[in-house]
Amino acid sequence: MSEGIPRREVLKAALASPIVAAASILARSQGPKPDQLSQSVIAETPGRVVAVDDSPAARDIDLVRSWRGSLCSSRLINRGRKPVRVKEVILFDIPLPQSPATKLYGEGFQMLTQTGGTLGQPVNYSQYTDVKHYKLPQPADARVFYGMMTLSPPSGGHKLFAFTSCRRFAGQFYLRDSSLQVAVATEGLILKPGETWQLEEFTFRTGTDRERVLAGLAQRLTRNHPPILGKAPPTGWCSWYCFGPRVTAQQVLDNLDFIAKNVPQLKYIQIDDGYQPAMGDWLETGAAFGGDVQGVLRQIRARGFEPAIWVAPFVAEEKSHLFAQHPDWFVKDAEGKPLRSDTVTFGGWRRGPWYALDGTHPEAQKHLENVFRTMRREWGCTYFKLDANFWGAIHGGRFHDPRATRIEAYRRGMRAILRGAQDGFILGCNHPLWPSLGLIHGSRSSNDIKRTWDRIKTTARQNLSRNWQNGNLWWNDPDAICLAGDLPLTEFRFHATAIYAAGGMLLSGDDLTKIPPDRLTMLRKLLPPTGVAARFEDDSLRVGVIDIADAQLVCLFNWEDKDQSFRFKLPRLSEVTDYWTDEKLGKREGWFTVNGVSPHTAVLLKIT
Repeated sequence: MSEGIPRREVLKAALASPIVAAASILARSQGPKPDQLSQSVIAETPGRVVAVDDSPAARDIDLVRSWRGSLCSSRLINRGRKPVRVKEVILFDIPLPQSPATKLYGEGFQMLTQTGGTLGQPVNYSQYTDVKHYKLPQPADARVFYGMMTLSPPSGGHKLFAFTSCRRFAGQFYLRDSSLQVAVATEGLILKPGETWQLEEFTFRTGTDRERVLAGLAQRLTRNHPPILGKAPPTGWCSWYCFGPRVTAQQVLDNLDFIAKNVPQLKYIQIDDGYQPAMGDWLETGAAFGGDVQGVLRQIRARGFEPAIWVAPFVAEEKSHLFAQHPDWFVKDAEGKPLRSDTVTFGGWRRGPWYALDGTHPEAQKHLENVFRTMRREWGCTYFKLDANFWGAIHGGRFHDPRATRIEAYRRGMRAILRGAQDGFILGCNHPLWPSLGLIHGSRSSNDIKRTWDRIKTTARQNLSRNWQNGNLWWNDPDAICLAGDLPLTEFRFHATAIYAAGGMLLSGDDLTKIPPDRLTMLRKLLPPTGVAARFEDDSLRVGVIDIADAQLVCLFNWEDKDQSFRFKLPRLSEVTDYWTDEKLGKREGWFTVNGVSPHTAVLLKIT
């Protein structure tokens, strides 16, 4: 943990003046040597307020930063006589002459963006990035992260920069060649004379054990945003990855029959898209399921299983009844017309361009509450997969409440959904990550799965990099487990081991009426999920350890295209068993070596 520095300081917005800017440049050139960054250094770095129009009135704004241990709270106070439109607040401008070999990890605004690699060679974990795919505005000369980032220099240790709250503003990090700016996006809102804004809480922590540092972050996040995850991660079956949007009632019922006889632990039967006549008209009946989706849901309940359904609550297509009848419920553009999403971001993956419901509009909130109350009470759904949630926090528009941020708009809309869903399970998917804190039971932690090695590999890395969140902030959803197809058994075993190591939710994505017997056995071995995510020795994600009540499990992942050897230490004399094959490998102690692990596969060992 970092050293505690109880202190309070007031920084004038005038810090952006030429004299102070020159002093900042000099401080940067004489900044800490690589790997010497500490909380005391960060606390001494300048902060400033950035006005939308460079108004001189911004000089009358005080930025107050107060440290308590490793936590920094901050607020803005307008002590002048004029309102100021504030674009953002730079909390800290930190000189950062780190080695290019320093390992990097940073979260994105929405869940599909993650960055790894090193300072010298950053790597996008997904092609759906904030800047290129979702077109979030950012400085051209910086990489931008949201919520949290870590740096792990070659000399050892880990440095965590994170925002530990997200109630009103997005916390951001601008990483450049030799500096790091910690920023709060205030979206051009007006700070009135005499008004005070409380900004989001920030923390800087260091440690030699990365898992422990991240556990400390999780603890503080749950203090500010109490989780609603429930006692155990849910299990079920998902129609999307075998039938897509053209799923039929018979396909659902055939799989329900198979599940009831062969894998009754799959509790939730999820109709994943395809039932609605238009995006936005969620309570209307389309041609799918013979025009009777509720009949299918009733049959699921009658068999003793739980109906689950897919909804994209914040979006609507232009031809939907919702949009045609209530255009005033949607986020507006500069001219006061409903904002076409493709003018500011990705327009939508089907039947776009989408329009975004305004979570600050009282009638839109009533609508969201009614949709989910109807689905919960009348349709009997107890699980809701929310997709396209990013559009609930869309940028570049105007809200019904002109003093609300897009974070507030999203969180108000989500609270309306929770009121309607009552005791139903809420899964966030394609959602803004930090803004969803405390508002979802489960969180999709990766891109969509596909039955290809490349997608199995990339989604596994995305999921396992977020293991620290599972069971703390929410239950992670590593997406569906798909075990039927043309891939070799080795790659399916890698996929299954990665799902097991994620420790979170488990939904089958196969047409189970056609699953091979050996893959059905593998599926059964994944049930019930442990609820415990693997801990990894480093970000190579090669060796992970899972501690459960009566055993320890060790995951060995070969991400490479050639055979690999692995070595790990047994804590005591132990019986070692191959979890997938049940082969007894004998009693061992001390260092345990596994040689010749094939490319694109994983080994899961049970240690008792």
